[in-house]
Amino acid sequence: MRLSKTFIKTLREAPKDEVARNGALLSRAGYIHKELAGIYDYLPLGVSVIEKIKNIIREELNAIGCEEVQMSALQNPELWEATGRFSDQEVDIWFKTELASGGTLGLAPTHEEPMTNMLKTYISSYKDLPLYVYQFQTKFRNELRAKSGVMRGREFLMKDLYSFHTSEDDLDIFYEKVEKTYARIFNRLGIGDSTFKTFASGGIFSKFSHEYQTILPVGEDTIYYNADKSLVFNKEVFTDEVLAEFNANANDFTEVKAAEVGNIFKLKHKYSKPLNLKYTSESNQEQYVYMGCYGIGVSRLMGVIAEKFADEKGLVWPEEIAPFKYYLVGIGEKGIAEAEKLYKGHENEILFDDREARPGEKFADAELIGIPYRVVISDKTLAEGKVELTSRRDGESKLVDLKELFV
Repeated sequence: MRLSKTFIKTLREAPKDEVARNGALLSRAGYIHKELAGIYDYLPLGVSVIEKIKNIIREELNAIGCEEVQMSALQNPELWEATGRFSDQEVDIWFKTELASGGTLGLAPTHEEPMTNMLKTYISSYKDLPLYVYQFQTKFRNELRAKSGVMRGREFLMKDLYSFHTSEDDLDIFYEKVEKTYARIFNRLGIGDSTFKTFASGGIFSKFSHEYQTILPVGEDTIYYNADKSLVFNKEVFTDEVLAEFNANANDFTEVKAAEVGNIFKLKHKYSKPLNLKYTSESNQEQYVYMGCYGIGVSRLMGVIAEKFADEKGLVWPEEIAPFKYYLVGIGEKGIAEAEKLYKGHENEILFDDREARPGEKFADAELIGIPYRVVISDKTLAEGKVELTSRRDGESKLVDLKELFV
């Protein structure tokens, strides 16, 4: 990408009603454009980050045998009425729309019901199981609070995975496999050392579910962790009764704010029973399918990572999800000419600031946009046959040979 050719421009000010730091920085740096509270457009740089997050998740899920689909956002009320979840009294975050011909459709806040219903066509025998199906899909939730930038949207991108099994034991085996997979995903995203599997309420399904919480001062949740972080609890389950169950003492825990980035849930027969998803066992008996669901907030992750690593100068992206690895600046006639040569053949790795602007303006934008490394080619560096390489993370600069950039 050449900055002189893109419509994107960095902004001095964020939208006036944007109170979240992630929303403000992502807007100013040209990653998103705000339409309304909790509703954002993703610009080319933002799309690149989102796609890289998705690809990490996709690679790890495919590695454990999951299959990707794409489902409709418009929802048939009959499915949700069968599980009691279409009523506004039961689920108060629905967006609903009236058809011109009569009738109501919903915009999906999640996909347990349609996924279960769809697989009734494809699951009939124990030989069809287990099955693991996921998608990246835009969800719609009429959130009362939508002031956290892309960390809490009314329209947002989620990865939702659903697993289908012949037994609870098989569900447990896959559940543990997803736990390990999520750990790998968050490590690759650069937040593994601050993201923890957290005991949370299991609601009507079980005593506990598991959330993945990233420690973050602006997070909406409160969690408690012990010294080695082997036990982490959401505030909602941090009770004397639960602590006694784990033989733990409240005084040994530290309270912090955190942001939920994922969750995993053993649904068992919660949706297979009302929607009549069955299989025929080896003994020719009809049995209800066991289910699990596993979510990751993709656009939320973008906001959490932006919040977590940003500094007073702007965004700081981990290398695996940055839209480009290098921010290239040429200074002086010879420096600009060499920068052009360097850019050619490495377009996928370089954001080339070829604008007619002062070096200081380019450097400020490099820091705001948050590309991992700034590369400066000038008469001074060329005199030594090198380029100046500066890390966005720690600000360390050094002179390196050109050939060292692309090893």
